[in-house]
Amino acid sequence: MAIVARGLAADLGRREAEGRPVRVAVIGCGEMGTDLVTQIARMKGIRVAGIADRRGTNAIEAIRIARLPAEMAAPVEGLPALDAAIEAGRIGIVDDAHLLLRSGQIDVVIDATGRPTAGAEIGLATIRAGKHLVMMNVEADVTIGPYLRREADKAGLVYTIGAGDEPTATMELIEFCTALGFPIIAAGKGKNNAFNPYAVPDDYRAEAERRNMNPRMLVEFVDGSKTMVEMATIANATGLLIDKPGMHGPMATLETLADVFRPVGEGGILTRKGVVDFTLGKGVAPGVFVVVELDHPRLCERMHDLKMGGEGPYYSFYRPHHLTSLEVPLSAARAVIHGMADMVPLDRPIVEVCALAKRDLKPGDRLDAIGETCYRSYAVMAEEARALRAWPVGLLDKGVVTAPIAKDSLITRDAVEIDRDTTLARLRRDMEISLWEATA
Repeated sequence: MAIVARGLAADLGRREAEGRPVRVAVIGCGEMGTDLVTQIARMKGIRVAGIADRRGTNAIEAIRIARLPAEMAAPVEGLPALDAAIEAGRIGIVDDAHLLLRSGQIDVVIDATGRPTAGAEIGLATIRAGKHLVMMNVEADVTIGPYLRREADKAGLVYTIGAGDEPTATMELIEFCTALGFPIIAAGKGKNNAFNPYAVPDDYRAEAERRNMNPRMLVEFVDGSKTMVEMATIANATGLLIDKPGMHGPMATLETLADVFRPVGEGGILTRKGVVDFTLGKGVAPGVFVVVELDHPRLCERMHDLKMGGEGPYYSFYRPHHLTSLEVPLSAARAVIHGMADMVPLDRPIVEVCALAKRDLKPGDRLDAIGETCYRSYAVMAEEARALRAWPVGLLDKGVVTAPIAKDSLITRDAVEIDRDTTLARLRRDMEISLWEATA
């Protein structure tokens, strides 16, 4: 018996019946891009129309993995050939993302590059090309998200963080709780991997191969960089704060979330309410949580009856899963069909993601990327980051050290010269001038 489609499923069903599916361009075809191609192939009313893949071979392999006919892959050169391939129902494969952006056969672009510099370039070009933008690249969002969102707003387009990652999964719970009038005490995630702040790719190469992952991406999870970025994304979309630099990261279990994430004076760890944080305790990962406070005995009675986590007045809400790339097509569909964003940054950063040195760095050293050997991400309140002249971590790739930086020290504008010629650096500079009328 077929289920009757409702909501977005019904909207997509209508698009399918009318022969006008949402047409998606996927930029980057690594692990995330391959997931997107595979997932969208199983959905109605939406299809991958084009893939930007510098080598081309990843895109062809993604189409094979998705169990689509081999003839669906259409490596092309030039806009006419690309448009013709898409019109014929094939997937245009190009090595230049900007070619996809010029196509009138594309409705929405998903950035699956994972690199902040690429995210800035692709993001700005997407908006200028009149396309909706779904950003999987949260590293780019925490660096220049307010700028991109503002440009999208001016153009009448949707800029949104993609569904499925911890920030948007947490946002669902936050919206649910705040709609009910429950004050948010804390919100965040369970950290999936063991926490090793000094992790480097060579130490995790074998594990990455077993898990079919890029070692750099695995290290970004292990050293806490991804967690810092994700929690900052939540803060910057909601106005929630961090309780201290780097957050607490306690060993709170699923059963003790509401006991741990409460004020110090009531036996918890927080010096203030309304924060983002993460836990290393068992039973939470890969899920996300929200802890709320209820001030009415009738409501507390009901929460006890319903066996919600906590003894009152604090209670925890929990979503046990986030499907990463597999949920992102929902954001693309909502952007095109409803003009709706799942998650957007506020006008200015609440939390900045800065960086701590993983080892002693000396003048002349050239910095590598997030998830490599030089530094790890570190969340700091935005005003404090400005006072300390800390660089946003997204700008550090290929920066040059100009003064000694001790291991575990904050990387500042006085000790590193970044590459100022990238689109990312230029947009960040413009954003800082517009927000604070000052920049380094």
